[in-house]
Parts: sequence; C-alpha cells; structure tokens
Amino acid sequence: MAARDYYEALGVPRAADQDEIQRAYRKLARTYHPDVNKDPGAEEKFKDVSEAYDVLSDPDKRRRYDAFGPDWRSVPEGVDPRAWSRARAGAGAGAGAGWGGGPWGRAGRASAGQGQGFRFSSGEGVDIDLEDLLGGMFGGGTGRGGRWGPTPGADQEVELPLTVDEAYHGGRRALTIQGPGGPRTIQVTIPAGVTDGQRIRLAGQGGSGSDGGRAGDLYLVVRIADPRYRVEGRDIHVPLPLAPWEGALGATVAIDTPGGEAKVKVPPGTSTGRRLRLRGRGLPNPKGAPGDLYAEARIMVPPRLTDEERELFDRLARVSGFNPRRGTS
Repeated sequence: MAARDYYEALGVPRAADQDEIQRAYRKLARTYHPDVNKDPGAEEKFKDVSEAYDVLSDPDKRRRYDAFGPDWRSVPEGVDPRAWSRARAGAGAGAGAGWGGGPWGRAGRASAGQGQGFRFSSGEGVDIDLEDLLGGMFGGGTGRGGRWGPTPGADQEVELPLTVDEAYHGGRRALTIQGPGGPRTIQVTIPAGVTDGQRIRLAGQGGSGSDGGRAGDLYLVVRIADPRYRVEGRDIHVPLPLAPWEGALGATVAIDTPGGEAKVKVPPGTSTGRRLRLRGRGLPNPKGAPGDLYAEARIMVPPRLTDEERELFDRLARVSGFNPRRGTS
C-alpha cells in the first residue's frame, strides 16, 4: 500500500476501537474477496484492506504506525517519535502537512559523501547527520553504511469456513491464501472439535520478514456454516421431522448426526418445537466434556392423502375433542 493511510483503506477514523476496525474489515473483505468479486481491481483492493487490518488490529503495530506513519516498519525499536519527526522534517519528507499533523513537511536535500554517510540540509543552512542522530537513540544502531537490522513479518488473519462434519472430525485441508506475492496454497491440520470463532495459529505462515527477520504467523478464524445443523458453542441443533401419529403416540426414530446415526426416543404427546437432548453427541472437546445434540421436533403432515388415510383423519376429527387453539382436549 506504499504510503497510503491504513485508516482510509478501512474507512474508519483514527480513534476507531478494535470492534469498529474488525467490523469494517469483515465488510470490506466479503465485498472484495477474489472468490466472490470478479472485478479486475477487487483482488488489489482486497490486498490493501487485508494489509491495513493486519496493522491496525495489532496494538503494537498500530502504535508504531501512529507514531511513524509509512516508515513504521523500518524504524528500529526505541526510537523517540518526536526525534524521528524532527529528523524527517530536516530531511525534507515533502511539502505540506506531515503524517498525522506532525512536522514532517519541511523542504530539504539529501547528500551522501564517500565514507561520510547521509547528511541532510534543512534549507536553513543547518546540516543534520541522520545516522548520528539515530545512532545515539538505539546504541549505535546501524553503523555507517549499515542496515536497520532484521524486521519481522506481519501476522495475518483469514477466515476458515467449515461444515459441522469438518469441525466435528477435524482433518487436513488445502487452503489458498491471498497475499502480497499472489495466492499460495498451504496444508492445514484442523483439530477435531473446533468451535465457531476459534483461532488456529500457524507459526511462520504469515508475512515474510526482511533482512533475515522471522516470518509472521497466520491465524485462521473458524466459521461454521452448515444447512443441516445449527451450532451454539459445542451444542448442535438438528430438525427432527415426525409424522402426526409419531408425535401423538410416541416413537423411537433414527437421525443422522456428525458422529453417526443415533436413536431418539420421542415421548407421546410431542408437538413441534419440543427439544429432545442427546447428551454428549455435540462437538467433541479435547479439554473437557463434549457438547450435546438437540433434536427439535417438527410435526409433518402428508402432502397428499390416500382414501384410507382421509377416512382415518375424518374419523379422528369427529371423535377427538382436542382443540390446539385452546390447548385442551
């Protein structure tokens, strides 16, 4: 993103809290993700948004970015932001207002003499040796003609969509990640029993470091979505279709669950909406008790009746005193 403002990229004010930043990122990521948006500029926009979120969602990175602006990655730890701002002002960071209102906008010229390092003219007859200035701030720093030293790579975060079966059993998954260098595919091990919103850390799979710095980490945020089930924490909810006579008389019926087929005992007099619990049949828990599975009764009627079925229902209507509007019989 070069010198672009990360706050502008996410469309949030500089005083935005972490919740605002996360909401803005999720909205923009869904809009510009290359898998859903085929516009030519969508992928580049997605990269910009992801980079901005990576920085602003990390308190330490955000603090350095607020202090040093677009130079935050190259400024060593321990440098006083005010001294850096003064040095940049003397070095001529460009005309106009500086980053965040700081005094970074005075004109100047840079020159390098052989064996002398870099010196800057502030335009007022004052020469500033930037290496001498910064060297005193962090114990000698780079040295003449040296480098700033290793810079660690950025941590990254992506969503990992899973079905309930995948969350229940775990396993291996090939995941394609969009990064500044283009897409890359990694193999991910999914632990059995992950829950919605859980973060899986992949050490060293984030952004690349520079000058020998370690790579950042990649965080996978689990998102469970499955048309067959509804998940709350480790509990799983599944609809249980029942015939009218099964609800009225009671029955034992089989249902499919992520852990395999299970038998549900339906008590007599069961109506739509009743929840029947199967203890321990929810998502497994590596560190404790598993969740439960709740079968939610739904009374279904035949879409078309045979002559015999119609006769039986007619007879039931004549002899039964049950009125569901009054709840009495």
